[in-house]
Amino acid sequence: MKAILHSCFAAALVAVFTQPAAAVEPRLTGEIRVIDGDTIALGETRIRLFGIDAVEGDQPCRASDGRVLNCGAWVTAQVRATYDGQRADCQRVDTDRYGRIVARCAALGQDMGQALVAAGLAFSYARYSRAYVATEAAAKRAGRGVHAYETQRPDAYRKASKAAPKPVASSGPGGCVIKGNVSSKGTRIFHVPGQHDYDRTVIRTDKGERWFCSAAQARAAGWRAAKR
Repeated sequence: MKAILHSCFAAALVAVFTQPAAAVEPRLTGEIRVIDGDTIALGETRIRLFGIDAVEGDQPCRASDGRVLNCGAWVTAQVRATYDGQRADCQRVDTDRYGRIVARCAALGQDMGQALVAAGLAFSYARYSRAYVATEAAAKRAGRGVHAYETQRPDAYRKASKAAPKPVASSGPGGCVIKGNVSSKGTRIFHVPGQHDYDRTVIRTDKGERWFCSAAQARAAGWRAAKR
């Protein structure tokens, strides 16, 4: 009986010590190159900082005196001035839908995500992590960084920008307003202001479409007038 128990115990030990170790996400280290408020590069590897969301590159903010500033450019400049050329130690957490590594990174002796949120240079991205929610609240109370201005949260700004209708040119070079459209069958048709399909016709120069200054010019180029 003792021999059987000893054999079973030995087999159990072998099983424990021969099990594959749990996968450990690799650490990434290197010199920081700042891409924007929440993205850095270490060499050729781009890293999205985990748990934070910075204003977009073209995102505006409004000062109390009514001035409108480019918050995105300002934030990127501040992050770049602090971290460009510094050394980072990053622990991978995930991969985002754009193929970027998502990681927690430490630089200058502190967690970069927390430092950026504390300075008001980024928002807590509570959708993915609540680690910096309290830090953001403190920065907001103190009016640090972008919290000194009126602006949208980055995710709300992205959503609004995506939903906004894209501006359509109302005239071409030289103020010419006749639209030379190419149909799906390759037919060349021109539309003048006031016609049925004029407003919804968008000129795509990459498809060979163009603007004309007169109906005569359009006909001479091989376009025919729209029937309505």
